[in-house]
Amino acid sequence: MTQPPNQPPQGGFGAPQDPRQATPPPPAQPPAPPQPGYGYPQPQPGPYQQQGPYGQPGPYTQPGPYAQQPGPYAAPQPGYGYPQQPPQFPGAPTPPSGGGSKNPFKGKPALAVGAAVAALLVIGGTVYAVSGNGGDKKPVADKSQSAAPSATASTPVNPGDGSGNGGQDPQNLNAGRKAGEDKVLWYKEAPDVPGSGADAAGMWITGRTAVKAAYKQVFAYNVGDGNPTWSPVSFPQKICAVTRQKTADDKVMVAYMSGVSDNAKCNQLQEIDLDSGKKGWSGQVADGALFDSTLTVSLTLSGKTLLVGRSQSGTAYDVTSGRKLWDKQRYGEACFPSAFAGGAKLISVASCGAGGSDEHDEVQELDPATGKARWTRTIPKGWRVARTFSVDPLVLYLTNDDKKSAAISTFKNDGTPRSDVHSKESFAPECPWAILDRDLQGCTGTVADANTLYLPTEAKSGPNAIVAISLDTGKEKWRVKSPADRSMLPLKADGTNLIAYVEPSYGGGGRIVSIATGGSSHGVTGLLQNPSGAAQIESGFFSKAIAYVDGRFYISTTRLTGSKQSKEKLMLAYGK
Repeated sequence: MTQPPNQPPQGGFGAPQDPRQATPPPPAQPPAPPQPGYGYPQPQPGPYQQQGPYGQPGPYTQPGPYAQQPGPYAAPQPGYGYPQQPPQFPGAPTPPSGGGSKNPFKGKPALAVGAAVAALLVIGGTVYAVSGNGGDKKPVADKSQSAAPSATASTPVNPGDGSGNGGQDPQNLNAGRKAGEDKVLWYKEAPDVPGSGADAAGMWITGRTAVKAAYKQVFAYNVGDGNPTWSPVSFPQKICAVTRQKTADDKVMVAYMSGVSDNAKCNQLQEIDLDSGKKGWSGQVADGALFDSTLTVSLTLSGKTLLVGRSQSGTAYDVTSGRKLWDKQRYGEACFPSAFAGGAKLISVASCGAGGSDEHDEVQELDPATGKARWTRTIPKGWRVARTFSVDPLVLYLTNDDKKSAAISTFKNDGTPRSDVHSKESFAPECPWAILDRDLQGCTGTVADANTLYLPTEAKSGPNAIVAISLDTGKEKWRVKSPADRSMLPLKADGTNLIAYVEPSYGGGGRIVSIATGGSSHGVTGLLQNPSGAAQIESGFFSKAIAYVDGRFYISTTRLTGSKQSKEKLMLAYGK
């Protein structure tokens, strides 16, 4: 059986960083042996343990930012240990594992909470509303469609134009399937990209189509057999941003660069129908005020609203027509909205008072239709919102540069604090390295339902576990150990069950399992057993997007290295 060789790590990953201090990751390193996944034993805390802003002196005392006085949620808790390494946060979510031995972000600490870690407290503060500015100007028509010729991209295994090999399995990944193993439905290789590499962000699954963006194209495959469902959508320049979410009628938004020069902007918008491949409306995003450019943008969907985030503001459009709805601009003395998260709710994070004595972050929930703030939460000075572990209910991951600390804070629907998370555990969700902006929704392995937060523990020796944490108390409700000697990552919750992915080993395929969340018994039921014949290629997705939809499991790369040694992996689908 011939299998594609293992590929080198795809871009640098690590703890949440301040984009003003971040430096680009080094070039990809030579290939390294496949690893069993995230959650490796991490370096032990070094001599930099700090007390928190309100905690008592001690090697690990580090309450979160809102622990202003003792109370049911504000009792000082054991704190975050800080490893003797630059400049990674001690409580940082774990980057995807594997990669070359020189990868500077491999083996960094997990999100640590407890004995050598921190209690995370969120009590106090007031709530007030701030409204955004309206507007009805339609985006400028896209003029860059013919600005540059489309670069030729090599064809994936299934090119998407009807001439590919469909559901065939040229690598014979299903050869020698063992009893109880399910199968690879289809496998796709990636298009050629420049030697410097390229992004492959976005993966969307509908009832009939699996859609994947890579470099300058968007590909579509039939979910069952991998046959192309429509011809690839090509762009004149590289794709630079996509919406993680899709609309209720299965449409997404893609942004691509205006050119290839150093001054090129990520300002060209295009709507795509996932089931037909047809292009909808297009537009060009204008720059904001001074220092508020579109060199990079974020795209967020919430209901019928598309929010395009610049470095210091955002503009909202009606996703069905492209009509401009409103702007989210600077407000107050010096609050610049710099990051957004979407889905069931629309969340804005602003940097306020930069460089002054009152420098801090503020969080708002915005009305998608009007842009008005439904509530505002001020984050104490020194703390920064790095991630949203969940938008509904809202769960924030906060970091503190000065104290080398981190915290998890949960909120009620009106923005008031709900609880702090405290546990004698090190948590290890997978979060990408954010270089130029805050990728609020970039973490995989953080799941929440109405009353419970589910997080994977760090695997220090043997398998890890998934811990269920009460959002009302911040305390552990129960835990389930991985059913295999490999780490397990929560994917989604449906109200009665938690779906999780058990990472593959070098010689054993991954699994999809269901964990009962109600009652006193939390049994694990196997849903899908990936074949061992594809374990090596499955293990080789170092930077990945994963999804379990309608009984099928999908895994795709989010970064292509540009390696010319062999064809790179793009996407795998598993099923019965």
